[in-house]
Amino acid sequence: MTCASCVGRVEKRLGRLDGVEAEVNLATEKARVRFPATTSIDELVEAVRQAGYTAHVPAAPTEQNLGDPGGHAETGSAAHGASARGSEVLPAEAGEASAAGQASAAASDPLMTRLVVSAALTVPVVVLAMVPALQFTYWQWFSLMLAAPVVVWGGWPFHRAAAVNLRHGSLTMDTLVSLGTLTAFAWSLWSLFFGHAGMPGMTHEWTFGVRGAPGGDIYLEVAAGVITILLLGRVLEQRSKRRAGQSLRTLLELAPREVSVLRGEGAEEREERASIAALRPGDRFVVRPGERIAADGVVVRGEAGVDESMLTGEPAPVDVAPGASVTAATIVHGGSLVVAAERVGTDTRLAQIARLVEDAQLGKSRAQRLADRISAVFVPIVIALAAATAIVWVATGSPVEQAITAAVAVLVIACPCALGLATPMAILVGTGRGAERGILITGPEALDRAGDVDTILLDKTGTLTTGRMSLTGVTAADGAEGGESIEGAAALDLAAALERGSEHPVARAIVDGADASGSAWRGLQMHDFRAHAGLGVSGVVDGVPAAAGRPAFLVELGYRMPAALEARAAASDHTLVAVGSAGEVRALIEVGDRVRDGARETVDRLRALGLRPALVTGDAERPAARVAAALGIDEVHAGVSPEGKLEIVRREQAEGRRVAMVGDGVNDAAALAAADLGIAMGGGTDAAASASDLALTRDEPGAIADAISLARATLRTIKGNLFWAFAYNVAAIPLAAAGFLNPMIAGAAMAFSSVFVVLNSLRLRRA
Repeated sequence: MTCASCVGRVEKRLGRLDGVEAEVNLATEKARVRFPATTSIDELVEAVRQAGYTAHVPAAPTEQNLGDPGGHAETGSAAHGASARGSEVLPAEAGEASAAGQASAAASDPLMTRLVVSAALTVPVVVLAMVPALQFTYWQWFSLMLAAPVVVWGGWPFHRAAAVNLRHGSLTMDTLVSLGTLTAFAWSLWSLFFGHAGMPGMTHEWTFGVRGAPGGDIYLEVAAGVITILLLGRVLEQRSKRRAGQSLRTLLELAPREVSVLRGEGAEEREERASIAALRPGDRFVVRPGERIAADGVVVRGEAGVDESMLTGEPAPVDVAPGASVTAATIVHGGSLVVAAERVGTDTRLAQIARLVEDAQLGKSRAQRLADRISAVFVPIVIALAAATAIVWVATGSPVEQAITAAVAVLVIACPCALGLATPMAILVGTGRGAERGILITGPEALDRAGDVDTILLDKTGTLTTGRMSLTGVTAADGAEGGESIEGAAALDLAAALERGSEHPVARAIVDGADASGSAWRGLQMHDFRAHAGLGVSGVVDGVPAAAGRPAFLVELGYRMPAALEARAAASDHTLVAVGSAGEVRALIEVGDRVRDGARETVDRLRALGLRPALVTGDAERPAARVAAALGIDEVHAGVSPEGKLEIVRREQAEGRRVAMVGDGVNDAAALAAADLGIAMGGGTDAAASASDLALTRDEPGAIADAISLARATLRTIKGNLFWAFAYNVAAIPLAAAGFLNPMIAGAAMAFSSVFVVLNSLRLRRA
């Protein structure tokens, strides 16, 4: 495919089949097709063939790179959990219609050959036409000898595509190029053989405008020059396309090709080297330092650091030990691991990310749909304008040569390449850059919505806070705060000794906090341990009865609560654990969910982006207010149920606001789906991710602002591309019709417009 009208034609042809919906992407040269069970793949391919192109259903890129053999490339919109059933990706390749329509390196090599040969032949033709002093006797016939191969062989991709499309009743950009260059070449032949242009001593000067003389003139430099310039534009365009898609290809190529699988058990355990395609869920495999993990799974043996930068963008390795989850394609450092595979091949997180990115690249924004509708009728209108231009010039008494030159300039400069590339190129680069930064844009619709949102609702737990209980403070019976006081440190040691046998998150937070303080609590002797469900624990520590748990529970057991601790308990908004021994409560330990590093900066950035932040949480009012105060958020909705979060989203929308919702849990899924823009935090649940428009693989608050910034930058690039593409045609066509543009200048301008759109899109790689 070569232009937006190609896209419209393929979509229209596929859409004629009952129940079939198709979206065709010019940049990726693929079609996303949704069809009923009564429609076969062969019917879809035949429909594309009838449109003048060829198509096939390839193995999915994720399958090719992640070891799952064969199968169709099934895909579907992930936005708001849409079903992927009955959906395929077809590469809408212009096999017969355009040799320049392939996005692979193999297809660009013959194109480069045509460019090099055509350029070598065209340069002398243009120089002779531009410099009268070099125009020797019969120079025009020498120019014909050089230009003919360029027009016929160099321009063959355009001519062949135009012929095939015409056979199918279609007019495309190739039609304009072929018609324009062949008209200039045919007029030159007529002038040479039947006019005065072939006579010895014939000279002319090359100008920016049209030219013509009663004695006849030739336009060989125009025909050859336009072909060469357009070939150059195609080569640059193809190279830029490949560069734009490099992020996704690099991601897919991260998975290893082979894996060391463990067979047998105990003394009979042995290691076998196998293809990754042979790996199955439940298999155990070995990953050594410097190697990439072959599948998503759980560590069975070993400890190491894992570099997850390809998913999160963060360079610091994450320490893992037995029981920790690991992700395919991440790199192991400083140790060896034995991993039990859980998800392999196309089920891995890496493959799912690749599918999300590719799915996003197949979609279209509102602006692109408008451009496609315009492009569908653009080519016939341009041909009519070119014919009208020629008629008006002749009717006003101008030479036929000038009329033809102006008409050819209109045909050449009006090619709608830039319109077709404006949106898909920006999306291709933007989604690829997002994948590198741990931001998954699920579709162009998300970009449209990101540009409109003015309010952002932020979940607290797991989004702005760590979602994990941790030790936040120790208050001793004498009122001293902090575990560094002698009484407080002793109470923390006592609590850790009591809680060591419990798996409760609060108990784990106390034990971890004691370990972090460097205390020697593990030397304490504890026996007669007893867990009181929902209340606390008790036992004997170093021969002294002790207990830890809810303050009311210790009072119930007969422990006396000092007045200073009662006052602290009344003022605290954290989870409280009272620690007592010998009938006296010795300290209160506070455990809570900490605000994430960078959360305050994220809220400030969101405000700078023009968003009004509000905190929405199911937590109690006091801890919610504490977090909001720490983050500088004025609006707080606390104690909200999942239904309540959904109601808040709808209420904001009813008041005319465009709402973004950020969350990470199942309780956020409904609100994420209902919001104008749903953003799922990294490390959250699958339910949250499937309901969102932007999914983050970086589990940090800063990714929220990064995601909105990137989405908006991509949308700005799309709008900028479309503006310049439209502005170019609106400004250039009247100039060409008025005779101010030589067709070769028109060809250069047309090629530059496409290259400009591609280069402008590539700026997103720095976003």
